[in-house]
Amino acid sequence: MKDNIPPQPANSIRITLELFRAEKRLDTVLLAAIKAQNENLDLREISRTQFKDLFNGGKIQIKGQNARPSSAVAKGITYVDIIGFNQKKA
Repeated sequence: MKDNIPPQPANSIRITLELFRAEKRLDTVLLAAIKAQNENLDLREISRTQFKDLFNGGKIQIKGQNARPSSAVAKGITYVDIIGFNQKKA
């Protein structure tokens, strides 16, 4: 069985969710995964308002489709792409 990994969009950050049970809301699972990752420290410091704005702006996608905060997430691996996250300027 071959993993079907969707292509990552340009100018995006990919978060891989590996769930052992289905979850009712994407937003809580995704925010926890963002806070736990170490690949992008600016993203890890995102505020709830900025996080909400990413959803409202259609910048959070699953398989190329805009994700909603209230979307359920199935058990297993889900690839979430955050498009165009603006990093802090040094």
